[in-house]
Amino acid sequence: MKQVGVSTWDELYAYSINDVEKFTEEVIKFLDINFDPPYEKLLDTSNGVEMPTWLAAKSEPGAIATGFPSHAGLNITEMCLERWQTDEMKDQPAVIWEDEGPGIHTSFGSRGYAPNCLTYAELNHEVTALAAILRSLEYKPGDSFGIHLPMVPETIIILMAIAKIGGIALPVFSGYGVSAIEARLKAVGAKALFTCDGFLRRGKAFDAFAIAKEAVSDCPSVERVFVVKKIGSLNENEVSLDFDEKFIDFEGLVDSGGWSSFWHKPAEKTAAEDPLIILYTSGTTGKPKGIAHTHASFPIKAAQDMAFGTDVGKGTRISWYTDIGWMMGPWLIYGALINGATICIYDGAPDYPTPDRMWEFCAKHKVEVLGISPTLIRSLAASEQSTGSPPYKGGVAPASGDGVVLGSNTDTSAETKNHPVGETPPPLLGKEGSYRAPFERHDLSSLRIFASTGEPWNPAPWWWLFEKVGDSKLPIINYSGGTEIAGGILMGNPLLPIKPCSFPAPCPGMDVDILDENGKSVADGTVGELVIKQPWIGMARGFWQEKERYLDTYWRRFKDIWVHGDWAMRDKDGHWFILGRSDDTLKVAGKRVGPAEVESLLVAHPEVTEAAVIGVPDEVKGTAMVAFVVRSADTPVRMSDASSRTEEADKSVGTPLEAELKALVAKDMGKPLAPSKIHFVSALPKTRNAKVMRRVIRAAYLGEDPGDLSALEDPKSVEAISNAAK
Repeated sequence: MKQVGVSTWDELYAYSINDVEKFTEEVIKFLDINFDPPYEKLLDTSNGVEMPTWLAAKSEPGAIATGFPSHAGLNITEMCLERWQTDEMKDQPAVIWEDEGPGIHTSFGSRGYAPNCLTYAELNHEVTALAAILRSLEYKPGDSFGIHLPMVPETIIILMAIAKIGGIALPVFSGYGVSAIEARLKAVGAKALFTCDGFLRRGKAFDAFAIAKEAVSDCPSVERVFVVKKIGSLNENEVSLDFDEKFIDFEGLVDSGGWSSFWHKPAEKTAAEDPLIILYTSGTTGKPKGIAHTHASFPIKAAQDMAFGTDVGKGTRISWYTDIGWMMGPWLIYGALINGATICIYDGAPDYPTPDRMWEFCAKHKVEVLGISPTLIRSLAASEQSTGSPPYKGGVAPASGDGVVLGSNTDTSAETKNHPVGETPPPLLGKEGSYRAPFERHDLSSLRIFASTGEPWNPAPWWWLFEKVGDSKLPIINYSGGTEIAGGILMGNPLLPIKPCSFPAPCPGMDVDILDENGKSVADGTVGELVIKQPWIGMARGFWQEKERYLDTYWRRFKDIWVHGDWAMRDKDGHWFILGRSDDTLKVAGKRVGPAEVESLLVAHPEVTEAAVIGVPDEVKGTAMVAFVVRSADTPVRMSDASSRTEEADKSVGTPLEAELKALVAKDMGKPLAPSKIHFVSALPKTRNAKVMRRVIRAAYLGEDPGDLSALEDPKSVEAISNAAK
């Protein structure tokens, strides 16, 4: 605000949308992003707002080695790492991490680094080494690399090294199954994949290597698979690894030193608009969408939102419970490093091995900004209640046998302390005999901001986080946007008042409105489509090799207006509310998934002919998937509990097939994205041109008015859906 000469938030927002180009230029100055060569024109919409030209430079032959002399020069790793190699910053922590395993697990001990921490100098050293290795293996600018890893320091090193050589990163969710990984690798023609031997979740090993190995078996473009050893040192979780010319020991390669002649080569001279990362997000119909972002798009928008929304700057310790396969993983990495902050990552379940694990991590590492999802808070709040916690702090301790399972230590003389992972947690009971919740066992005084994204809130968990954990003193910065946005459309900040479950304002620079079906702005209190009316620096540069599909998805409903696909409402106080997807895309536990992707797996089973998937409210996940399946006519009914179900009622096949179908989806999409329930029906509600009416299915299942049914081929099919709900 001081930089642009305004004194109020309203003035700043007005400034940001009255001249988006000028505002973006000021953001670039604020973040101190340098271009070589510099840009001549920051934003040019002469060819349309859908695909504007960003950061145009003079066309000087040879100005940029990659052959894009019409754009300013930028390799984002220089802004993330190389500029911080100063006396002031090089020894500051860049990454702090822990995992579920007992003790310290690090791949960097042989190089003399402090346990569980990399400074900016050390991180830059590791990135430079990996970039040299990739160059020695003859990888070049424009090559794409899959990243199938949990949130560990190697993930950050790999993401940065790919960018440093001018490559394109393709992160995939660490919990994905074979087909989801295979489809994404094939779509971009990935030259290599980074994976690991496995990782721990609730003490059990997830065999990531086996999944990755099968996924690349039918991907001819993948020349090598680099395997990071994360759990190989734990005998009980030993994973069999067969290294050869294709499957390579990541750490052994780093230690070999055969790449040293490439060490001193600087970051590749890339254009600001060269592709940097492709982030896949599910569509409502058909295959997932590959969102293309550049060196100047996603990282700058992420850093802007992180700085303005959550007050992150040099030295700020920010933690976000996320995955590299969801946009918030790269958002955390690029945003924090550009701002000179410290990334704090925990690889594991947030309530394992003890229920206070996440709070212990925050206290131990003095986390200042904690990013969570409403689903996670719902789970933690529900867990506290299930273990006997009273509704408010200072309540009476639960009596013996009331289900307290948080630990056996009830020595009321013990003081709260940060205990080592795996040891008995601090006592449940305080000195006065009052119950002590998991978050109360640790010194959380370093926390100053909660941030939340991924899905809409409901009031109870919001108030639990605000009143109980935050002691009614810490703001909850609500944040909503998407992979295509490179960050947020709506976001609070510490200057603005907060209201439960709402957003006090749009992000600066985002010209946002709510429109009715005719493209007109709606009155306060009226639900409509959330839209963006001007370009922004982080906007997707299209779908990867699918320009027309990109334009059809976002730009062709209203002229020159981005339609995001969310229902929204603004109240009389100017606070915004997101009310769910206006298309069929679902967000399950904060993870975005298209019904068609799950339905295609269900119908692949030989006993299934049709399937439809909807999202319904769920207390823990926010949204749960429910599937409706039509069995093949010649398939015999397999009944496991004939007394409770009848073929005439819903043509149910009982639990055996239901279990098989859930396992089928879990294998390929990952366990979190398996349907919570599967109902078997004789027919799906469809139009006469065979379009499945998910809107009608959802309404009938929830007992709501399904609306006009005149287009349905068989209105009786709706009755079967209603019966399934009962």
